[in-house]
Amino acid sequence: MSSSLSPSRKAFITRNTKETKIQLSLCLDGGPLDHLEPNPEFDASSHYSIPAQDADTHASQITATQHIWIWTGVGFLDHMLHAWAKHAGWSLRLRSKGDLLSRIALDLSQNAIEPYSFSFATVDDHHTTEDTFLALGSAFTKALGPRTGIARFGYAYAPLDEALSRAVLDISSRPFFVGEFGFTGPMIGTLNSQMIHHGLASWAQTANVTLHVDVLKGANDHHRAESAFKALAVACKIAAGRVEGKEGEVSSTKGVL
Repeated sequence: MSSSLSPSRKAFITRNTKETKIQLSLCLDGGPLDHLEPNPEFDASSHYSIPAQDADTHASQITATQHIWIWTGVGFLDHMLHAWAKHAGWSLRLRSKGDLLSRIALDLSQNAIEPYSFSFATVDDHHTTEDTFLALGSAFTKALGPRTGIARFGYAYAPLDEALSRAVLDISSRPFFVGEFGFTGPMIGTLNSQMIHHGLASWAQTANVTLHVDVLKGANDHHRAESAFKALAVACKIAAGRVEGKEGEVSSTKGVL
């Protein structure tokens, strides 16, 4: 590994579309991160509540070596991004406002369904998930900077109880993704299980990497997904790791990545 005096690799990304509004800051080397800049899109008066950035949420973890604070409105997606950042050694602050399907209040005693009030049309978790991964991939590319002095390749296995996954990463500047997850159900929490494959494919596109993720075994879809993200996290940490003595060198026979 390189000296601790090497500058931290950081990026700040804002992504705004008609479907989603996303802010994130990423440091590949961990450490403290300032709060995301104020943005009226994320005011408390917006169509659904986004916690304050100092709130202790289900996907927040502030330590001496990492600042992680994530809110997308999709709980299981937050959980996977938290695991990814934690085990990759990243610091990550991310908030997203998307066209999520309206939550509903179901009064079983009266068989009544009452939608919450939203200020714009709602769809599902697709755009929120896709755009979050696209933004995170863009931040990875920006933070990484010149693809020199890094290991380039990384692979890892990660278990979670009965589940076992493998991730293999090449910071190749050739975006490609192959994933086999074998989920048995259409949903994991409020996340469509199809969106894990699509999300990682989106990340590989904007991160400009070649990525293979395979869930090798597992009976529980939550475990299968989480072991996959943990394996990916460790592969990212290895591949993006600085190699002492190789500063400025390109790990390619072409001489360029």
